[in-house]
This record gives sequence, structure tokens and C-alpha cells, in this order.
Amino acid sequence: MKKLLSIILALALVLSLSSFALADDTFELALVTDIGTIDDKSFNQGAWEGLVQYAEENDISHKYYQPSEKTTEAYLDAIALAVSGGAKIVVTPGFLFEEPIFIAQDAYPDVNFILIDGEPHSGDYSEYRTNENVAPILYAEQQAGYLAGYAAVKAGCTKLGFMGGMAVPAVIRYGYGFVQGAEDAAKETGAAEVTVNYHYTGGFDATPEAQALAASWYNDGVEIIFGCGGAVGNSVMAAAEAAEGKYVIGVDVDQSIESETVVTSAMKGLKASVYQTIAAYYEGNFPGGVTTVKDASNEGVALPMDSNKLEGFTQEDYDALYAKLAAGEVVIPDNTTADSADALGTEIVKVAIYE
Repeated sequence: MKKLLSIILALALVLSLSSFALADDTFELALVTDIGTIDDKSFNQGAWEGLVQYAEENDISHKYYQPSEKTTEAYLDAIALAVSGGAKIVVTPGFLFEEPIFIAQDAYPDVNFILIDGEPHSGDYSEYRTNENVAPILYAEQQAGYLAGYAAVKAGCTKLGFMGGMAVPAVIRYGYGFVQGAEDAAKETGAAEVTVNYHYTGGFDATPEAQALAASWYNDGVEIIFGCGGAVGNSVMAAAEAAEGKYVIGVDVDQSIESETVVTSAMKGLKASVYQTIAAYYEGNFPGGVTTVKDASNEGVALPMDSNKLEGFTQEDYDALYAKLAAGEVVIPDNTTADSADALGTEIVKVAIYE
């Protein structure tokens, strides 16, 4: 009997110590991934790298949480885990978090949220509301697209393609900027004519149809295609790999590691955005309640010059162009400028719309 009592007491002590350890094992900074992992070479990875950099520089505990599926309920479950784990700031990368954050901002008023590439709204889009504990971040995609279009033509390409995913505002901005960048570079280089084949696939998946269209464009003489729509870019890469001497422009992050055909990428400054916003929180300046637009003036857009393969577009060219963008000296159309890319009023660039 005494032996049994000793075992019970020992177990009770172990459980007590375990509970104490769990309660003490908190994580102040948290990231909830979209479906995917923190090494997805896209939004999750870029946002996580910014969080980790700040956390390690300032000795702050941090952790990421991965939802079980791509649903509002699963995202909210992961957010709840982060909050119960002690998170003061929760970073959520991607527009699929718009509805979950709309709900979470009320459920956890003492927790701060950083919403990348979106703004909180109800499930039926009838209400947009951003509380003081949420900092939404959007990007000037038109500037990133402009850099890519300019670089391609500056490097000597005159037959371009733009293959977007869904025709949502961010994708439209990328495309319109791409066309304008090509136009301005054509004027500077004296190119007589530049053509841009232009198409929205209607989704963000890699499909045989997207690959077949990209292949037909390459076969007809297109030299480089901007694959702008998540996995749509993988279809374009596959088509370029099957062709000879054809190239791809990546999107959102540096995609050069995904294919030898990727010569540059129109990037969003995900890492810098997260780092800057977390820093603002600890400095007492958390930009909650309003949407921040990141652009060239605050490291919001970029081309990855370390992996640049566009001969004829140099670091000096890039630095000079970027300085103009940062200073607001270049006028670039956005998604509100025209109903379609062939209505942008370009003089040298001829846009052919593919439905």
C-alpha cells in the first residue's frame, strides 16, 4: 500500500512539473502559415524569415503554427493555439486570412495581428473593418511588375508574355506595371516595337492548359513570360524548360531556385515588411487600424539582383531605376487605370489579349 501511494505521489509530482513547464513554455511572436510550410519559397517563408530575424536579434521567443486545412475554421484554430501559447503578435501571410482575422480581431482584443496582403472583411464581403490591434499590409505590385517589364526590355527582349492567375487587383497591378515598364524601357532603348501576349488563367493552380498556352507562345517567338499567379508560374516554367532558350519571370519571391529558366522575379518585400511592423510594435508605434502600402520607398518591392540572369540589365541600371520609384518620379498605372491591359495607351508596346 505504501509503495502504491509513493507511485501515485511521484506521478502527481511529475504531472505538476510538466504542467508548470508547459505553462512556462510560451512564445511571444507567432506565425500561422497558410497551407504550406515555412520553407515554401513564398509568403510563408518570407514572413517567417522577417519574424525570426527580429526575434533572434532581440532574444524573443517565437514559433509557427500550421493549420490542418485551408478553411476559416482551421485558420482560427491555429490562431487560438498561438494565442493560448502566449503570442503577443500573430503574423498571418496571405489574403486567405482576411476573414479569419476579421473574426479574431474581436475574439482576441489584447493580441496584435499582422495581416500580409489583405484587409479584414466578413465572409460575404459585406463589411470591411480593421480594429486597432490589426495591421494590414498591401503592396504596390505595379512597381514590382514595372521593374520586371523594364528589366526584360532593357536586356533586349521584345516579345513578352504575361500569364496571370485570377484577375484580382494585385494580379492586375502586376500586369499593368509590367506593360508600362516595358514601354518605358522601349522608349529609352529605341526599340521599334515590343509585344506582350496577355492572359488570365482564372485560378492559381498549375494546369495543363496554362502550360500548353505558354508553350504555344514560346513556339510563336515569345522570349520571356511573367508567370504571375502562384502555381501558374510552375506551368510556365515547365513550358520554358521544354523549349530552348526561353525564360520566365517569377513572382512574389525570388523563384530562381525553382527553375533554371527563371531569370528574375517581381518580388514583394515580405521579410522586410514583417520585420519593420514587429519593430514598430516594440517601439510603441504599432500601425494598427490602418492599411499600410509597401512600395519602393520602404523596401516593399524589389528584383533579386543577386540571382539576376538578364544580361544587359545591370546593378547600376537597377539602382538608378529603383531610386526614381522610391522618389515617386515614375507614374505607373494600377488596377483602376484601365479596364484591360490593351487600353493602357502605350505607344510602343502592343498588347494582345488572350481570353
